[in-house]
Amino acid sequence: MTAITAFFDEPATFTPSPATAERAPFAFVAERLWLDFVNSDSARSLDALRDFETLTSWLQAAALLDAERAFGMRRRAREQPTGAAAALVDARRVRAALRSLAERGAGASLGEQIRGEALGEINRVLGRSAGTRRVERRGDGTYARAFVPVGDAFAGLMIPIVESAADALILGELPRVRRCADGRCARVFYDGTKNGRRRWCDMATCGNRAKAARHRQKLRTVAD
Repeated sequence: MTAITAFFDEPATFTPSPATAERAPFAFVAERLWLDFVNSDSARSLDALRDFETLTSWLQAAALLDAERAFGMRRRAREQPTGAAAALVDARRVRAALRSLAERGAGASLGEQIRGEALGEINRVLGRSAGTRRVERRGDGTYARAFVPVGDAFAGLMIPIVESAADALILGELPRVRRCADGRCARVFYDGTKNGRRRWCDMATCGNRAKAARHRQKLRTVAD
């Protein structure tokens, strides 16, 4: 059985394992696991759901699979290609539902429908994934909750992600979910600032680009 490490015990800032994050071409800037998964379709980086191998790499970069478990999932995918393909289709379905939740789930009228659809998707994944939960010690000495699927290991891959989205519903976090103010960027993020005025997914990219654009505009104004 393959354990899927999950960080759903509290909605704290999500930080992937530094070792894996440095190796993978994925961005983790959203402050919440489910939002980072939504952002995994960003045209600015490698689509995490391009194929099952890339999905496994994203899960490893997000510290949801360690190296040994990632190896086991890749081997299982080679042995059961139909199951891996079905898991990939399922992951795309989950991501689409969660993007709708992130972008339109906080509204009053349409938002209610979006939240209902997302809730159905979350419960669908939770309901069909049999297994047990336990606490495991990680290689760096820290501890994390883990989900151990019983039977179909593929079925447990989305558990940590939908648990994270469930936390957002339970804790009423949707009003603090934002889309990056850069119209060219499709990333979403959780705004945990005290004043609720965070605008950019990442100051190092979109924020600095906006700052540079303002500077150029100022120079043009002075020149005129």
